[in-house]
Amino acid sequence: MINNPTTKSTLSNPTQSVFHSLMASSANARLTKHGNLSIKTHITARSSEATFFVSDSEIGKPHIPVAEYQKITGIQDAYIAQQDMLQIDGYIGPEFRFRVACRLLVERSHANIAAMQQQLYFPPDKDFQPQFTVIITPDLPAQGYPGQRLIAVDLEHYTTRVLGSDYFGESKKGGLRMWNHWIYRQGGLALHAGCKVFPDLVSGEELALIIGLSGTGKTTTTFRQQRSSLPVQDDFCALFPDGKVYASENGCFAKTFGLDAHDEPTIYRALTQPNSWLENVSVQEDGNVDFMDGGYTTNGRGTFQLDAIPHREPSDLPRVKYIFLLNRNFNIIPAVARLNPQQASLYFMLGETTGTSAGGKAEAGKALRVPGTNPFFTMDDALQANRFHELINNIPDLEVYLLNTGRVGGHEDDARSKKVKIKHSSAIIEAILDHTIHWKKDPLFGYEIAAVLPGFEDEELLDPFELYKHQGRKEEYEHIARRLIQERERYLENFSALSNELNPKNRTQNKNTSRIK
Repeated sequence: MINNPTTKSTLSNPTQSVFHSLMASSANARLTKHGNLSIKTHITARSSEATFFVSDSEIGKPHIPVAEYQKITGIQDAYIAQQDMLQIDGYIGPEFRFRVACRLLVERSHANIAAMQQQLYFPPDKDFQPQFTVIITPDLPAQGYPGQRLIAVDLEHYTTRVLGSDYFGESKKGGLRMWNHWIYRQGGLALHAGCKVFPDLVSGEELALIIGLSGTGKTTTTFRQQRSSLPVQDDFCALFPDGKVYASENGCFAKTFGLDAHDEPTIYRALTQPNSWLENVSVQEDGNVDFMDGGYTTNGRGTFQLDAIPHREPSDLPRVKYIFLLNRNFNIIPAVARLNPQQASLYFMLGETTGTSAGGKAEAGKALRVPGTNPFFTMDDALQANRFHELINNIPDLEVYLLNTGRVGGHEDDARSKKVKIKHSSAIIEAILDHTIHWKKDPLFGYEIAAVLPGFEDEELLDPFELYKHQGRKEEYEHIARRLIQERERYLENFSALSNELNPKNRTQNKNTSRIK
């Protein structure tokens, strides 16, 4: 059992109405016309540059020595002894076998963090005994660390200590990062993925996992309805042998910038009701919420409990049938590609996408490779690719697709480019479910692209080569393709722990084979 630091006072597991009362008079809080609060935080994104694992040895991740961590622990505990604190208890995961009891301690002056976390935890019961602890002191700077912030991850004791950040994401990811580690040790793999189910006349339900970096359309794709689908989860799921899936959270932490009631009605309705919380979302003088205002940050966020929306209960989920790998790209990646298991594992490892404000200024707008699109994996990233490959190769009838949620032909400022809109991705998913796509092999990349997709309004989104050819940019397409092929090979060669099946040195060099080149 985890022992709490000594505090000046501790208020344990208050109600949401108490949290609202605690924050209503804050100078950083604005009341919306819907009755919920929007909190303006000093830190507007995850502090990845200030995140360190506690270790005296090289672990392939940024780390601090145990002695330094013990010093930090002493400083934070001494600070907490003089503070009024909030304690929030709950579970990551609803199912007895794969749930983990978590405890959050946070300064009472930042009650919004506690309130938002309470919405994501599954509630504690009489058997609750904390296994994970997250301790957050936003008003205590971490001297000598980037931006005077520190997220120290102690996996030996399953404790994460946060100093100097008032961004809620550090609480949420503090628990889920440790859950990543715990799930791997149980023989599964935590995936940075949304989850939804589709009704099926034969099997009853078909489950899809939507894997993607924060801000690339994961939540949007999860909550967008196709064939009466219901969302289960928007951020993290655990995949186990035979395709068994377990959920992690009882709520949603949604990105809000650009949120439109027409394109994303479920999320919009959930965030414009009294029980939701908003973070860094603009509120006008009359209480109207302006989701289009990114003047302070484009990483505005909001939380709500799953009970606020139609959803599928997160227990006893069916085996996974579909996996969608999201790639927010801006050149030659098609709107959809069908992948074989080896290709799927390699694209999973490559984790290609474009960074968003969710990762801070260092990532926003930049081409990234984040293995598994999961910046919260705690060990050598090759291990998650190997585990993913092992798992998907033993799931009968699994289908894996790459979805581009960005543009084809260039960035937004290039008039020749075309946007892959929400309606395009939704139409593609519906066609996959209905088995109406006719596929053809891409001669350069080996995956299959859509040759025929009935009723789809723009075929050049399906075959980027055709867009480039029609615009007289064939040489540009070929140049980008050659560069991608070379960069991918070089990148994968950096991971010596990749299995023989995935290591580029062990794969054929025949350009016509169905592999990533």
